[in-house]
Amino acid sequence: MRASILAGILGLLMAGSAQAQVKIGIVGAITGPNAAFGAQIKNGASQAVDDINKAGGINGQKLVAVIGDDAGDPKQGVSVANKFASDGVKMVVGHFNSGVSIPASDVYLDAGIIQVTPASTNVKFTERGLWNTFRTCGRDDQQGAVAGTYLADHFKGKKIAFVHDKTPYGKGLADETLKALKAKGGKDVMFEGINAGEKDYSALVSKLKSADIGAVYFGGLHTEAGLIIRQMRDQGLTAPMMSGDGITDKEFVQIAGPGAAGTLMTFSPDARKNPNAKAAVAAFKAKGIDPEAYTLYSYAAVQVLAKAMAETGSSDGKKLADWLHQGKPTQTVIGEIAYDKKGDITRPDYVMYAWTKGTDGRIDYTGHELTQ
Repeated sequence: MRASILAGILGLLMAGSAQAQVKIGIVGAITGPNAAFGAQIKNGASQAVDDINKAGGINGQKLVAVIGDDAGDPKQGVSVANKFASDGVKMVVGHFNSGVSIPASDVYLDAGIIQVTPASTNVKFTERGLWNTFRTCGRDDQQGAVAGTYLADHFKGKKIAFVHDKTPYGKGLADETLKALKAKGGKDVMFEGINAGEKDYSALVSKLKSADIGAVYFGGLHTEAGLIIRQMRDQGLTAPMMSGDGITDKEFVQIAGPGAAGTLMTFSPDARKNPNAKAAVAAFKAKGIDPEAYTLYSYAAVQVLAKAMAETGSSDGKKLADWLHQGKPTQTVIGEIAYDKKGDITRPDYVMYAWTKGTDGRIDYTGHELTQ
């Protein structure tokens, strides 16, 4: 009898211990060509988990980070999503690539897991009517509107080429930017797809050069953007490139070289300057991490999930989503976030930056916001 009572008590204690932890998946391209962005997601979300746990957790529960690597590949992303589901993950911060987030979200839907991406901007991600999809960033139609308007206003009479990497993100962003440009009376003279992962873009550059292109809009990520700029400059093509939030990493300049100066880029206002981020930025810098680009957006993704948990007293994905869909604001390191019924933020804001060479010789976009 005593043994069975003891076993029962131990069982209750173990059950209580299990209930006191909530697994949160953190996933992105930890390896592969987009690893710089995977590091941002991992660093940002992991720091938020640590800070929340140090402050006592949520309703007495501690968050347990489970890291996944999708390598920027849709198939691997689905595999990670299935593993998260079988491991009892309740909520996910990620993925980076829209082309990975979209198929993975279907797996999460079936498993009752809520997903908040800090970086996937493709319109389709939140347009499918799924209850479990949210983002802390804006959308390609909003970003494209800013880019297209800028091109129309500042490149009148110039021949504009559109190049994209054929991915849901890259082509989607190029499509939306061209749509906005046309709405303002502008037009493209070329719309070309490239294969991501290739190294030689000399044939593309020759085509751009012979067409006397005055500006190149690129829908894609920093690796290909950097290579194209480097090869444009090598062939004497001085036309500026404009791109989107897929090039927001210092690695872009390492690849592009000095020719990166003058590159235009749409991204949200620099979250590192937000007063709400002061303590978090200090914590990152103490670890030698520059919380650039999506780092703080990933931190904010954990914050909105934590707020929903605190308000509902639950870690059930559907309950968290229902609360977020009410549009109640959450204070985060990137500012106040509230959601519409689709899971999009109600305060999207993109600005134009120019990668500029500073007095120290470094090329950076920080502090170089342009007026529309």
